[in-house]
Amino acid sequence: MELKDILEKDAVRFVQSTSSKKRLLQDISEQAESNYGISAEVVLAALLEREKLGSTGVGRGVAIPHARFDEIDRVFGLFTRLEKPVDYDSMDSQPVDLIFTILAPQKEGAEHLKALALVSRTLRSENICSKLRANSDSNTLYSLLTEVMTHQAA
Repeated sequence: MELKDILEKDAVRFVQSTSSKKRLLQDISEQAESNYGISAEVVLAALLEREKLGSTGVGRGVAIPHARFDEIDRVFGLFTRLEKPVDYDSMDSQPVDLIFTILAPQKEGAEHLKALALVSRTLRSENICSKLRANSDSNTLYSLLTEVMTHQAA
């Protein structure tokens, strides 16, 4: 699995600011509905329910919100880069500006875990995160994310 397998070019965006974690998740949910046809209300409810278990803010300005759904049959991703970081109740108490959301099928636990591991590995790289933070063009952000595994695998 590579990021290009789960991330569409139009599911990557740059946002100047958002008012809160909840507003960010609402925006992501609306984008999921637009890109993948999953009800924004269903996505938001699932993401908020997952956050109740513990923040998906993994540290160093990165969050990986994720949830599973009956409505889909493959893993989908959405990436958001914020110009102004937002408080996200992260493990290290730092606000987040790089958010990779994973929407996975309820019945495909292994694919969900593979996607989480892939995104986590990718965003653990200081080099990749620096490049993402240095760009605001969604096409460039998409290229940085999807070309990274190809180069690392070579």
